[in-house]
Amino acid sequence: MDSPFAVEDASAQPDLWRVPARPKKGRPHYVGHRDRLRERAGAGGLAALPDYELLELYLFRAIPRGDVKPLAKQLLARFGSLGGVLGATPEELRTVKGVGEALALDLKLMHEASLRTAREAIARRPVISSWSALLAYVKTALAHEAREQFRVLFLDKKNQLIADEVMNRGTVDHAPVYPREVMRRALELSASAVILVHNHPSGDPTPSAADIDMTRQVVDAGRPLRIAVHDHLIAARDGVASLKALGLF
Repeated sequence: MDSPFAVEDASAQPDLWRVPARPKKGRPHYVGHRDRLRERAGAGGLAALPDYELLELYLFRAIPRGDVKPLAKQLLARFGSLGGVLGATPEELRTVKGVGEALALDLKLMHEASLRTAREAIARRPVISSWSALLAYVKTALAHEAREQFRVLFLDKKNQLIADEVMNRGTVDHAPVYPREVMRRALELSASAVILVHNHPSGDPTPSAADIDMTRQVVDAGRPLRIAVHDHLIAARDGVASLKALGLF
């Protein structure tokens, strides 16, 4: 006969003092992503990567831990393209959550490096015979500027670049231009010709009536000084327009 004081096997009873083990957390989905992305870049080349992954790789350097893919995609969505991200001002970049002063500076560093590389391509040889390099430089320098900017490329007798100078900055749709100032600076630099350049922040490079009129005024100011106006280029997100090619002066 069983004892009335018998108890069940203790091993079958729950241990009320034992702290339940926490369920094991899975590794974050982005763990190993950086290495995989670097391997793909090494195997297929950087040119094979879409813009957001190229931007990710760059962000790895400024943000050593965590998932930066959402930030890369957010930057591209905010500024429209990789060129738009690099062309944004530090203040504009910092409006994106996750972008601090250091990262904004890193992105502007990348933009400045690409701009100087493009400038070298037109400084080493005659600008007029390097038309594709000139257009690439103009687009890199101005296509994504948020405000209108008027620049002048000053050329010597061999059409080589003497200087690229910002003559004026303006609003989102206007930058005042003074033909006499353009020619005065050309004389100071002993330039034989100039190429006028400005941007349309609207994204459409189509010349306006004011653009055409201003170009003709600069041409007229340069004629008695024997300083030629080779072209007036308008840069925008949608491309670069040449007033010379369009027969507008």
